[in-house]
Amino acid sequence: MSRMNSLAAGLGLAAFLSSGVAFAADPESCKEVRLSDVGWTDIQATTGVASVLLEALGYEPDVKVLSVPVTYASLKNNDLDVFLGNWMPSMTADIKEYTDEGSVETISQNLEGAGYGIVVPTYVAEGGVKSLKDIGKFKDKFNGKMYGIEAGNDGNRIMLDMIADPENGLDGFDLVESSEAGMLTQAEQSMKNNEWIAFLGWTPHPIMGEMKITYLDGMGDSGFGAATVHTNVRKGYLEECPNAGKFIGNLKFTLSMENEMMDEILKGGDANTVATAWLKANPDAITPWLEGVTTFDGGDASAAVKSALGM
Repeated sequence: MSRMNSLAAGLGLAAFLSSGVAFAADPESCKEVRLSDVGWTDIQATTGVASVLLEALGYEPDVKVLSVPVTYASLKNNDLDVFLGNWMPSMTADIKEYTDEGSVETISQNLEGAGYGIVVPTYVAEGGVKSLKDIGKFKDKFNGKMYGIEAGNDGNRIMLDMIADPENGLDGFDLVESSEAGMLTQAEQSMKNNEWIAFLGWTPHPIMGEMKITYLDGMGDSGFGAATVHTNVRKGYLEECPNAGKFIGNLKFTLSMENEMMDEILKGGDANTVATAWLKANPDAITPWLEGVTTFDGGDASAAVKSALGM
């Protein structure tokens, strides 16, 4: 290329850049971001936050309500991109097959300080039930039942394994599976009547956080106990969609944040509406999530979010 042609090409490029035309940060195939909502209030809250901000950045979030097993199968089959609810270590068995083969990737830890396991009202603990093996000693008081959430989730699976293990003395117990809301209604009614109940509990949670409950000991290596929550994506997502992937990987939450939003959702609030209100009230939380991130078309992420949220 001659010097004159080089100069002309350079001037043309400069004119193009000054024209305000933006370069896409991700390819068009990345514009739709498919996220799983497994029906847990904490994941509704965090997925709501992700969805609101993705939309502000020019993406098109598509939230699919799926069970845990279907979530991981969908990530493997490239029918899903993101899952913000990988509770560990309780979900080790759920995800192991996929991480071993590399079809699902863990890209970040988005919450620490969580808890997960079987709980009883404190008056039940004071009545002699302090560990897993104590439950079977009072089968009649528990009516031979323990309460979980939706079928197929990791907590129910662990409880079913515990019931099946003769060493735990839970022969003849049944696990009642329902929605989170259904389980909480049963727990609240039982506690109101001072009845005995054992159910799946976790933190963060605004309702269970206010209940006078006790986490049982004796969980062994089941996965119940202290927990962290991680972010999963399908294989290759970060390479295919680096900007969206960077944003998703940046997301870190706190117990207080999730409790606040979960409380509003449990009162009937729409997850995205609740997330929007929380983001407007807590703008400083957004800054680290946008570090190294642009809009879908390569623009200023912070300016786009402020404009979208009316901040």
